[in-house]
Amino acid sequence: MSRHVIRPFEEADLPAAGRLLADRHKEHRKRHPLLPAEYEDDLLAVVEVTALWESESASGAVLLEGSELTGYVLGAPKPSPVWGPNVWVESAGHAVREPEHIRDLYAAAAAKWVDDGRTAQYVVVPDDVDLIDAWFRLGFGAQHAHAVRPAPTTRLQVPADVKVRRATRDDIAVLAELDLVLPQHQGRSPVFSAGELPTLEEALADWEESIDDQDYATFVAEYDGRVIGMSVGCSVEKSSAHSGLARPDNAGFLGYAAVLPDARGHGAGRALGEAVVQWSADIGYTAVVTDWRVTNLLSSRTWPRLGFQQTFHRLHRTIGY
Repeated sequence: MSRHVIRPFEEADLPAAGRLLADRHKEHRKRHPLLPAEYEDDLLAVVEVTALWESESASGAVLLEGSELTGYVLGAPKPSPVWGPNVWVESAGHAVREPEHIRDLYAAAAAKWVDDGRTAQYVVVPDDVDLIDAWFRLGFGAQHAHAVRPAPTTRLQVPADVKVRRATRDDIAVLAELDLVLPQHQGRSPVFSAGELPTLEEALADWEESIDDQDYATFVAEYDGRVIGMSVGCSVEKSSAHSGLARPDNAGFLGYAAVLPDARGHGAGRALGEAVVQWSADIGYTAVVTDWRVTNLLSSRTWPRLGFQQTFHRLHRTIGY
C-alpha cells in the first residue's frame, strides 16, 4: 500500500466519487438491467453521493493512487433506535476500482465510527462476488436481501384450493392479526429481530384508517373458507428501503406478506406474492421489488422461487463481541 494514500473524505472528493459510483452501477446493470439507468450518468451519481455527504454526522475515507481517487467509503448514522448505536454505508456510500481496497478504506473510516460509539454497522453492497467477499473479510455477515423481478407477461396461476381476493372492511380483524404474524416470526429463531411489535389494538386502528387507501392493494388468501394470509402491494416509491440506485423505474413493491402459523404449507404465501406480482403487471408496472431477512427461512425460500433475483445485500457487523 506504499503507493496509495488514504485520507478522510472531503467535499472536494464528490465529483470523483460520483464517477466511481457511476462506473460501478454500469457494471451492476449488466447483471440487473431493471435497475435505474440514470445513475450511470456521472452527474446523477454525484447527486446520490452528495446526499449522503450532507447527512448529519457523515464521514468516510478516500483512496488516492497518485492524484486519482480510486475508492471511497462514506457512512452516516440513522436516528431510529431499532438499529442500535449505528452507522450505515448505503448503496451509494462506497465504490472502488479494486475490491480489496474496500478493506483499507473501511479500516480508516471505521476508526472514527467506533470512537464515536457507532458499533452497530451496516453496509448495502451490490451482488458483486469480489466486493461482497471483501466486506465479509471485514467481519460483516449477510442480514437482508433486496431483490427485483420483471412483471409477468402471462397470468399467474394459484393453487386450486387457495382463493386469493382483495381485502374488504369485513377482513379488518384478521388483517390486524396478520399484521403481528411477521414481526412475531422475525423475533424468533433464527432471525432474532429486535424490531418493535405493534399491539393488536394498534393494528386494528391502523386498518380501520387505511383499508380504503387506494395507494395500496391488499389481498387475502382463503383456505377452506377461512382467511389464512394477506399481502400488500404498492408503488416502490412508497418504500424508503428501496431508493436511489436500488429503485427500478416504474416498479411495484411487494411490501408485506404473512400467513397464520397453523395454516402454512398450503401454498398461500406464494399465492399471495403472486397476487401482488400480477397486480403490478395489471397496473402497468414493468418490474416488482421486494426484500427479506436472509435468516427468515420462509421468505428467503419463497421469494426467489417466485422469480425475485437479489440485487443488493445488506451486511451487518457488531463491534466488540
